[in-house]
Amino acid sequence: MTKLNRFFAPLLLTGLLTAYAPLNQAADMQQGYGDLSYRAAPQIDKAHQETTYGGKVGRKAASAFANLTTGVLEIPKNMINTTNQSNVFYGIIGGLFKGIVHTAGRLGVGVADLVTIPLPTKPIAYPVYIWEDFDVDTTYGEVFRLDTTEPPAPIAPTAAVQPAAPVVVPPSAPIVDRSDEYTRETNKTLDTFFEKEMMK
Repeated sequence: MTKLNRFFAPLLLTGLLTAYAPLNQAADMQQGYGDLSYRAAPQIDKAHQETTYGGKVGRKAASAFANLTTGVLEIPKNMINTTNQSNVFYGIIGGLFKGIVHTAGRLGVGVADLVTIPLPTKPIAYPVYIWEDFDVDTTYGEVFRLDTTEPPAPIAPTAAVQPAAPVVVPPSAPIVDRSDEYTRETNKTLDTFFEKEMMK
């Protein structure tokens, strides 16, 4: 009976922490977002969910269970991607072996995430879920790096913008057109100049 308790105690603790995280997240959501407009609140709530402790742990739990249950899909994924990158023969043989390696990697990542659910760490496998970016090869990043993203600051409601007062321009003096007078004087001056030059 003691061995059974040693197995179920950590499992029960992990389950309780996983169940407590959404309650903690719901309490966080009720703080400080009541004064936002209805359009801005959903974007803030989603960003807030992804950066709180509950959101990070929930995302990690979801990716752990997804990696454990869908890790086998790495085999057909890698067969398809390798076939598209080269030829059918190499795609089937090479993609099969590559898929087996990535399946083992996804299962290992799923087990590691499941064991460390209470620690909000960054995802190890990219893409996080196998169905995201299906034609991108799976890569593995740093292990057990804490996710330190902060929740966004609440956006203060903006006041309605008042239209600016119209600018009043004082009336100006009427414009007098004297271009004909200047044209006549210029023509007269040019005529006298040419007459003097022509007389020489």
